[in-house]
Amino acid sequence: MNYYGAKELAASFRTVRKNTITIAEEIDEKHYVFRATPQTRSIAETLLHITLAPGIQEHVQGKKLATLEGFNFAELFLPMLETEKKPHTKAQILEGLKDRGERFARFLEGLTDEFLGERVTMPSGMTPASKTRFEMLLGVKEHEMHHRGQLMLLERMVGVVPHLTRQMEARMAEMMKQKAGA
Repeated sequence: MNYYGAKELAASFRTVRKNTITIAEEIDEKHYVFRATPQTRSIAETLLHITLAPGIQEHVQGKKLATLEGFNFAELFLPMLETEKKPHTKAQILEGLKDRGERFARFLEGLTDEFLGERVTMPSGMTPASKTRFEMLLGVKEHEMHHRGQLMLLERMVGVVPHLTRQMEARMAEMMKQKAGA
């Protein structure tokens, strides 16, 4: 019995994307050029990276490839990197996060348990040597959460308290209030 399938994966991805969108909305556009160091992505570049990255798995899984041996990753990565470097407005980035995120979630919803369970051979030298399609698609959410953690730190650096922190602080304050009243 499978407790976590395509519908749950899509719902989970939507939750992650919703939180990323909230961060993008809360950061003032003037800070979108901010980068922690000259060698790192700016806030805008990070948001664009998050926007575009699911397209790689959508492409790979849409082609139903059984192996990634010999797959031309540069064909997908290079245009993505070029797009990240081009200027985009906050509105354009938000639109991309919403539209592409929903497109990817709908793609996930349409997958079967059998498809998600199929194994795909990784290129030589990679570990593990193969992954299930489910693992590969779950990796999209993990990737976004990794970069969202970076964005939350960048928020702090430009003077914004992340919404998830504010929500936790509010819950803690309510618990303390209830405890004091007991």
